[in-house]
Amino acid sequence: MGRHDSQWSAILNGEDPGKWRPHHRGGALMRAALKVVMAAIFAMPAAVALAKSPDCASWPTNMALTHLKNAGLIDIPSVIEAQTRAVRFASEKIGKDLYQQVYDITFHTKDGTKIEVITNSRASSEECSMSGVDVYVVSRKIGGSAEQPSEGATKK
Repeated sequence: MGRHDSQWSAILNGEDPGKWRPHHRGGALMRAALKVVMAAIFAMPAAVALAKSPDCASWPTNMALTHLKNAGLIDIPSVIEAQTRAVRFASEKIGKDLYQQVYDITFHTKDGTKIEVITNSRASSEECSMSGVDVYVVSRKIGGSAEQPSEGATKK
């Protein structure tokens, strides 16, 4: 029975001739395989989301504040917490669930002082404090925008 014969047979039986029907027993197997492939495709974004690097802004922010206080560069009670901004610049996977992260953090004080630091630390999905935090004070910006990037900005 050819393709056209099956279409006429479908029409005579009141079926939709445009509907796909397998012509052999392998059709059921193909449909099952297609369902598995489709399920895998739809599950991929969830798996990728689980592999996403952790958002650990609070650890380097708190440690930077402590280092700035210990260096005599800032008085913690003078910091306006609502204006503190931490922007993750980089997060590189360096091991199984271990990430090297770089943040740009800006503190504002009540007397109008603005202190910007760059931090470097390691984090995992289980623990943000997988290492100490290296803190680099930005003493002067040369060129570029005066504004902090807003994309990826988080409040501490």
